Amino acid sequence: MAALASAGSSEEASNDVGDIDNEWWKTAVFYQIYPRSFMDSNDDGIGDLRGVLSKLSYLAETGITATWLSPIFQSPMIDFGYDISDFKAIHEEYGTMEDFEELIAEANRLNIKIILDFVPNHSSDQCEWFIKSAAREEGYEDFYVWADGHINEDGEMEPPNNWQSVFYGSAWTWHPERGQYYYHQFTAEQPDLNYRNSKVVEAMDDVITFWLDKGVSGFRVDAVNHLFEDPELRDEPLSGKTQDKSSHLYTEHIYTKDLPEVYDMLYHWRNLLDEYTEKHGGPARIMMTEAYADFKFLMDYYENADGSKGPHFPFNFFLLTDISQTSDARDYVFNIQKWLTYMPRNHVANWVMSNHDNPRIASRLGVDSVDAMNMLLMTLPGVAVTYNGDEIGMQDFRDISWEDTVDPPARNVGPDKYKEVSRDPVRTPFQWSGEKNAGFSNADKTWLPVHPNYEELNLEIQKSLEKSHYSVYKDLIELRKLPVMEQGRTALEVISRNVFTVTRSLKGQSSILTIINTSDEEQMVNLLEVLDEDIKQLTVLVSGVNSIYDKGTEIPQEDFEHFILTPQEALVCMIE
Repeated sequence: MAALASAGSSEEASNDVGDIDNEWWKTAVFYQIYPRSFMDSNDDGIGDLRGVLSKLSYLAETGITATWLSPIFQSPMIDFGYDISDFKAIHEEYGTMEDFEELIAEANRLNIKIILDFVPNHSSDQCEWFIKSAAREEGYEDFYVWADGHINEDGEMEPPNNWQSVFYGSAWTWHPERGQYYYHQFTAEQPDLNYRNSKVVEAMDDVITFWLDKGVSGFRVDAVNHLFEDPELRDEPLSGKTQDKSSHLYTEHIYTKDLPEVYDMLYHWRNLLDEYTEKHGGPARIMMTEAYADFKFLMDYYENADGSKGPHFPFNFFLLTDISQTSDARDYVFNIQKWLTYMPRNHVANWVMSNHDNPRIASRLGVDSVDAMNMLLMTLPGVAVTYNGDEIGMQDFRDISWEDTVDPPARNVGPDKYKEVSRDPVRTPFQWSGEKNAGFSNADKTWLPVHPNYEELNLEIQKSLEKSHYSVYKDLIELRKLPVMEQGRTALEVISRNVFTVTRSLKGQSSILTIINTSDEEQMVNLLEVLDEDIKQLTVLVSGVNSIYDKGTEIPQEDFEHFILTPQEALVCMIE
């Protein structure tokens, strides 16, 4: 029996302009740009805002209408922008505020909405707020989480408790000037802000409003489930997963993650965004949140039992974290249906398959899976999120040397283990062409090395081909404009251990069927198990680069019973 779910929005399209403006995000493709690796405009080997500006026409040509920029703010770059020293300034390597304003203006002209990465959990230790807090300056004394240590049996000073950093080692660092330890969930250069202090909340509200005034359409909010920690600073229980006391896996993080206070903070920020939109008009300003958190905890991000609203959507990472090359059709359907089942009614689903912290689709699931996974991503209901480069099937560069490695967690564990944790392989420069440095930069050395396969795998080549990953991706974006894709219901069905289908249907519209073979072997299935008897044919709308079916191919009913799919093949068809 098929699993049914709504698209998360009304099947009746609204004619009210205000409603349309407020719902622009519900079926959008959000294209994540990692600015440092996207395009270098001044040949210093580092991507920048003017580089992004120069490629906005590419996004428009592709059909992208919203892009999320990873952090661009003033930063010492210990964690490549996630350690912010000035939340209202542009990092000099990326350009100037004038460059950003020009970027916004051009994006508006091309009808592309700009979403910024908002990093509220912590600042840089070079932030003015931290410097003032360390000096106990009035009004800033408790801007961060400070605590006294204790003397152990050997007479040595130790941190307040056993909390570990996500990036390895103690989450506490001694500050000699202050004479106390400060707390940091990530690097020692990223002290955690204290959200139990109303002045911190006011300061961050001001940051949000500053960028809204600059014209951004919303925020991707980083690491939200880390915002609060136990005020009593109790030791966390041991997990039993490792004997390494410096590992983040050493304890169960019941006092440093997913605390209930997170909800109220998110509801507060959602209210701020809604009030801003109501006051200033224009399209809805949105919030999407990042949290690798307990599943049911995530569902309450959407709204609580009293109707208080949180982010427009919390990122859904289950197709990223719970799907691998060994997953079969049942795993895919289970993870998709899980989100659709638990998501509160009248909210919008979203789907993420890679990002700047995790392996790319081609490397995690196999190079032959790229088209199938983009078809799945784009034909499921709600929001699709694409990491720059996945539209052309870019791959992780897993052979980056220790000398070229810059990612903090990788540097922390040393040259013997760095490849196990480094995020550098997924952050290499975008492969625009077969020219020097893949057309990313004319510099002699780029901040990360370019993947050596760029001469064969790049956008320029794919644009020249009749069928490529990029052309498949463009076709899928165009397909998403159909009413059945924007408003239709969704049915998922496992046909065999290796093949499943997604069907989108809407009254008065032709239904859309996506068929996916998850295996490395050819599969023959009986489509009559999922299609009604009166269906005469399927017409192929989108097929992959290695497909045996071309776009426009008509598949008659007599072929349904013994339907062939090549390894990792997927098709998107119109049901007629």
